[in-house]
Amino acid sequence: MDNSQSWYIVKNKSGNCKIVPREIASGDDTEIIEKWGPIESKEEAITRRIGLIRAGKCQPV
Repeated sequence: MDNSQSWYIVKNKSGNCKIVPREIASGDDTEIIEKWGPIESKEEAITRRIGLIRAGKCQPV
């Protein structure tokens, strides 16, 4: 497993948030309207995404 991988939480135009690797988040995807990161581990990204959903900042996928 690649321990140097960083993760981002991205919000698309429909309001859904998902966890993606840095390579996808750094692209020119016009569907991404907001992003949070970098986050060191996928487990931490999952925890933060749950917090964003509970705070009403995004919807689950």
